[in-house]
Amino acid sequence: MSDPLAALLDLPGVSDAVAAARAAVAEVHRHQTNRRGWPATAAEASVRAARASAALDGGPTDIPEEGRVADPVLAGALRAAEALGPLLPTWERAPLQALARLHVLAAADLAERDDLGRPRPGSGQRLELLADLVTGGTKVPGPVVTAVVHGELLALRPFGAAGGVVARAAARLAMIATGLDVKGLGVPEVFYLRRATRYRELADGFATGDPERLAEWIVFACEGLTDGAREAASIADAAVTA
Repeated sequence: MSDPLAALLDLPGVSDAVAAARAAVAEVHRHQTNRRGWPATAAEASVRAARASAALDGGPTDIPEEGRVADPVLAGALRAAEALGPLLPTWERAPLQALARLHVLAAADLAERDDLGRPRPGSGQRLELLADLVTGGTKVPGPVVTAVVHGELLALRPFGAAGGVVARAAARLAMIATGLDVKGLGVPEVFYLRRATRYRELADGFATGDPERLAEWIVFACEGLTDGAREAASIADAAVTA
């Protein structure tokens, strides 16, 4: 059976962008701090990612000093981020269950209880196709899988409220599960936030399915991974001097 995503590698700019992303992530994994101190840098990356993801959905980026987060978008993004490690085995085995759990966490203060974790009618078939890809239906490199998971969930918005937070959290799971960034050190979400208008434009383009637009989204997502590795390097550098 042919790989359903293989043709994406032949789109303009995709192979080079994938190679750059993989090289950047591999390099930050070799940083002196991340050889042994990676749990601390990964934790900082997770918080930065959650804050940027929340801001893309209209939430604040600042976490109160007393630690209690009142904003429902930011609170949900932080809950989802904290759950990624425990959810990884579920994502690899039953990604739709992991997505449902992410929505329960991300939208707990935004949606009706009965709607939490329940895909909207009509989204089931595309979610099943995405689940097939995640669980071994493709052999394309991690950056492409991550971009497709990210873009497809933004396009589909299967759960309604907190859809962007769920899509970006799922992209982090894909980033880790594919072996691209097994420690979760990268912070591509900051790149997307800094280019929020472009991010939304390209996500809308991905949703059309047009090959040129697919290429633009994948290249942009790979640029996010590359920039996210630079953000990770800054976290590791700060840990050295702290």
